[in-house]
Amino acid sequence: MIGGADFNGRRAAARRPMRKIVKRPPFRTSAKNLDEDESARSGSVQSVDRAMALLEALGEDEEGYRLTDLAIRTGLSPSTAHRLLTTLEQRKFVAFDPSDNMWHVGRQSFSIGAAFARRRNFVAPALPFLRRLRDVTRETANMGVADDGEVVVLTQVESREIMRAITRVGGRAPMVASGLGKAILATYSDDEVAAIIKRHGMPRLTPRSVVRAGELRSALDRVRAEGYAVDDEEFLTGLRCVASAIYNDQGEAMAAISISGLASRVPAARVKQLGHLVSETARELTLALGGRTPEPPGGSGN
Repeated sequence: MIGGADFNGRRAAARRPMRKIVKRPPFRTSAKNLDEDESARSGSVQSVDRAMALLEALGEDEEGYRLTDLAIRTGLSPSTAHRLLTTLEQRKFVAFDPSDNMWHVGRQSFSIGAAFARRRNFVAPALPFLRRLRDVTRETANMGVADDGEVVVLTQVESREIMRAITRVGGRAPMVASGLGKAILATYSDDEVAAIIKRHGMPRLTPRSVVRAGELRSALDRVRAEGYAVDDEEFLTGLRCVASAIYNDQGEAMAAISISGLASRVPAARVKQLGHLVSETARELTLALGGRTPEPPGGSGN
């Protein structure tokens, strides 16, 4: 060692007393502990699922539910439903009105729903177009998107008529039985449409519902040729809807817009005029959003 360093140039470290190493027995988890942990996790997941079922049920009826009716609607016991509702109320996801003992959706649920709509940054720019549709047709104008075989209403401008179509923001309908849904379906390939039918079926919601795949394919061919889709009392008896898709910059349908009204105010003779108006508005909105309408069969698009 030279100058306090060894031959590799490293300083010699001062000797330190050796630390006594205490051997501990290995940690062992009993099967009982594992079962208890798994049971706790399962219980937590089940509680979340039940709470979501309560929120979904409350979202279906803006007039709210009494506890007993809500328990029946969700298949929960009244005590379980009340316990979950109380927790949701503390977080402002639901609200209780003591004047009539009714439970309602709370403001926090609205905040989350609004965030979903804001993420679709085409909703706000679409409102002037929807208002114009409402004013020209005197019927309710809607915008919806596809979601797992259904169409969800994102936003809406209500008709000023006393008697008007009964729809709501957040409402859902099978794609195969709605104007908005069929307008989007018409942009899909035959294989994609078949996959949706296989997974979700074709429910008979009214006597006029289309329940055969061949009939739906023919209807979608008409949508492609005419540029608009029609719900002829297929989702709700007494309600007609005329819809057209809007597209992104890749020419893919990202949503659809529609007008919906009572069948008495939207007779068959008026459907063609409304179809041209809705499809033209959809093309204008597509351009405003920087999208591109695909060329229709035998014609040219934007």
